[in-house]
Amino acid sequence: MLTQLDDFKPDNESSTPLYLQLANKLANGIHSGQWQPDEALPSERMLSEVLQISRVTARKAIDMLCERGLLTRKHGSGTYITPKLEQPLSRLTNFSEELRQRGFVPGSRWISRETGIASPEEILSLGLSPNTVVSRLKRLRTADNVVMAIESTTVPAMYMPNPKLVTDSLYGYLESHNVAPTRALQHIRAVNATPEQARLADIKQGAAMLFITRVGYLPNGTAIELSHSYCRSDYYDFVAELFR
Repeated sequence: MLTQLDDFKPDNESSTPLYLQLANKLANGIHSGQWQPDEALPSERMLSEVLQISRVTARKAIDMLCERGLLTRKHGSGTYITPKLEQPLSRLTNFSEELRQRGFVPGSRWISRETGIASPEEILSLGLSPNTVVSRLKRLRTADNVVMAIESTTVPAMYMPNPKLVTDSLYGYLESHNVAPTRALQHIRAVNATPEQARLADIKQGAAMLFITRVGYLPNGTAIELSHSYCRSDYYDFVAELFR
């Protein structure tokens, strides 16, 4: 470990501040997998001694990475690599599948499961007739018991008459009834957490979140799912592979 840390030593001859150099080098090390999720980062004292920098420099670099969401401070324990859920934008998978593939334990905390008359947005997004009955589900999506996202989903009641029968996986329920989406359109944008969202996700009010709107379609083109998800930006990464 001490030998590896030598690679992160800032260049005293560079015009870039030492703490910024160190932050960028540590970030590159995290992205390249030098440390695993939930693994402890070397302490400020160790970084200071090995890299021959001041503890103030080490602290400022760590603070910057905490603000970026790459590191998480645990009081009385140290600083740890923040787990990230990388979700590909080119493949339709559900939350539980993605988490299990990456070694997390998925979970849900239900806020509500109910039926009602479709709203104007639901009518437009799902191509419904006025007064159509829909099932609505709202829940917190968790990974290893940490809230990752706040998710609200609407499905026409003809495909899901009783939303309380959905347990952990919505897509699992839809697959068991042969009405799982085979393609979807997603729109992603950045938002700031409202007081209610901050309370539910255990983050600061105004913290950055990723707001995702998704409409899922059956093979025949029928829209079956409208989802709104507010994802914690410190845990979520969306990855797209591009070719030219």
